[in-house]
Amino acid sequence: MPTLLLVRHGRSTANTERVLAGRMPGVALDERGAAQAAALPARLAEVPLAEVVTSPLQRCRETIGPLLEARPGLTAHTDDRIGECDYGDWSGRKLDELKDEPLMEVVQAHPTAAAFPGGESMRAMQHRAAEAVREWNARVERDHGAGAVYLMCSHGDIIKSLVADALGLHLDLFQRISVDPCSVTAIRYTRLRPFLLRLGDTGDFASLVPKNEPPADDATVGGGAGAP
Repeated sequence: MPTLLLVRHGRSTANTERVLAGRMPGVALDERGAAQAAALPARLAEVPLAEVVTSPLQRCRETIGPLLEARPGLTAHTDDRIGECDYGDWSGRKLDELKDEPLMEVVQAHPTAAAFPGGESMRAMQHRAAEAVREWNARVERDHGAGAVYLMCSHGDIIKSLVADALGLHLDLFQRISVDPCSVTAIRYTRLRPFLLRLGDTGDFASLVPKNEPPADDATVGGGAGAP
């Protein structure tokens, strides 16, 4: 079975403004995100890519743009199932405001019980994304062979839920996983089990430098902005 590279979109304007963008249109990469996207082709230069699949949202399409330009003949397939979680009525709201919502505690500690008002549940989010990966695994293996590598460009919560699925972790533990903007997570699928080869790899260790403020206890819904 193939190896999947999960690329989170580059840093967006919503990330830096600490807004939960969800599926809002018009959310673009910021200056740093554009630079991250521009660096992606060199980071992946030695990796042959059989297929590229992307979330339909603008920030993901902008992230893979330079990669497609660097590889003539490679096109992107859009799959709604790896699109961002539908945060419903929470979409467009500030994260600092949402932290006081009673539901946020459920999202952090018991996400299998979390359903966003006017949106979808986190269980449904994981299920649709995992189904997409399984279908693309079969398609890529059929068309390109069991040793093929393909790429999906998606979103923080989607990628974290797919890592949890690959590791056999309950969804209630997925908030313990972190993936920065434009990070690469690699999962090799086999007949019996997946293997996590890379997790949130950016090649940038700036986010590990100690800061003056204490680390946050909660995960950032939607993913966060990464290193400053």
